[in-house]
Amino acid sequence: MMTTKTYSPKPTELTHDWYIVDAEGKTLGRLAAELANRLMGKHKPQYSPHLDCGDNIVVINADKIAVTGNKLEAKKYYRHSGYPGGISETNLGNLMERKPTAALERAVKGMLPKNRLQDIRLARLKLYAGTEHPHAPQTPKTLEFK
Repeated sequence: MMTTKTYSPKPTELTHDWYIVDAEGKTLGRLAAELANRLMGKHKPQYSPHLDCGDNIVVINADKIAVTGNKLEAKKYYRHSGYPGGISETNLGNLMERKPTAALERAVKGMLPKNRLQDIRLARLKLYAGTEHPHAPQTPKTLEFK
């Protein structure tokens, strides 16, 4: 009986490609799910959950992201200061007005696994409100989602 070894990629064999995504008109949750999968590297055949296999992603026009229904007023984001009674809330419309990229960043962070690779993967997501970005020397390829 012949046994085969399971292939496990070494960290030195992994490559992190650069991609650019135009978020204009894209739905917040659907785009965040695709970005999270790309950051984890689930689209690659050598994906391994304990390694950082994902790619670098530059998102432009993150301020022009679309939401459906009444989410601009109804969707709430909470934070707590740590003191009694220190909870504060803001809705999606106010958050997008103050920090245009924060809603997409929070959505992607929520879709990544809660482990020690989360911050490393999230650091490879570059969000910009306009069309200008400083990552032209990396020659990112355009990435389109269905």
